[in-house]
Amino acid sequence: MVTAALPSQGAGPFSGRRHVARALMVLLLVLAGSATGCSAVGSQRSGVVVTTNILGDITRAIVGGQAEVTVLMKPNADPHSFGVSAQQAARIENAALLVHNGLGLEEGVARNVEAARDQGVPALSVGEGVDPITYIQGRTARQPDPHFWTDPVRVIGAIGLITAQVIEHVDGVDAGTVRANAAAYRDQVSALDAGMRMDFAEIPPGRRKLVTNHHVFGYLAQRYGFEVIGAVIPSGTTLASPSGSDLKSLADAVRRAGVSTVFADSSQPDRLAQVMAREAALRIRIVSLYSESLTGADGGAPTYLRMMRANADAISAGLATR
Repeated sequence: MVTAALPSQGAGPFSGRRHVARALMVLLLVLAGSATGCSAVGSQRSGVVVTTNILGDITRAIVGGQAEVTVLMKPNADPHSFGVSAQQAARIENAALLVHNGLGLEEGVARNVEAARDQGVPALSVGEGVDPITYIQGRTARQPDPHFWTDPVRVIGAIGLITAQVIEHVDGVDAGTVRANAAAYRDQVSALDAGMRMDFAEIPPGRRKLVTNHHVFGYLAQRYGFEVIGAVIPSGTTLASPSGSDLKSLADAVRRAGVSTVFADSSQPDRLAQVMAREAALRIRIVSLYSESLTGADGGAPTYLRMMRANADAISAGLATR
């Protein structure tokens, strides 16, 4: 209970009224400040923040103009190593929804994601919700594979996850419009899947063998019937380093399988693949793919759909003939 002090008997009538008015003003300011403090966190949160540019493109297609979508990862960046500024970290913690890949992909911003989750920011780990697979790191250890976007069918599942979270957590969006955007984009990804199946059907089964710079196309291989012979970097992250014995083991596997093409990420140097080929006296071609990042608008993969279309064309061309 809040009380205001009454004027002393020696005070004049106008002085007493001034004291009462001041007391009431203080009371109103206190109550207003308390109400603002209780709702400050919620009222400051707005928009969608997305960690990687591939998920950012997918999310923007779903959200359309219904809310602001902030993408943290720049074009041509490595999702395993990119970091954020202090301003971006604050934006993450003030988001109405945080969309991230998960499964250990965004190693450089993992602590920011955890900090935002601790602050109560709704966070969607898309990779965890699309039936992830594993890969073998080293000789025995199995690790979750974060590169689910190489399988368009799993991306269709991701569209549903993102759509539901946007509608639930982002104030002001029209649910019908978001669902319509999602349905239209889902149709485009379904058409992409059908086109990739047709392209890969032209590759003889005996040539459907993939060697990449690191473990990135496991989902694509599972979906379309390829065999992953190995990776130059025997890991799901570009931050790992292969040993000399790793390169020799891969070279032996490549020779046994009769592989003539190695696929390297366009944003990563292909030096290790060149070293492997030279030291093992292998005659191989190295073909670039857009595996982990979109390009800028003037590049060959400015959107997810164009990235996967370009990759399907490059894989088909690289494996169709010896």
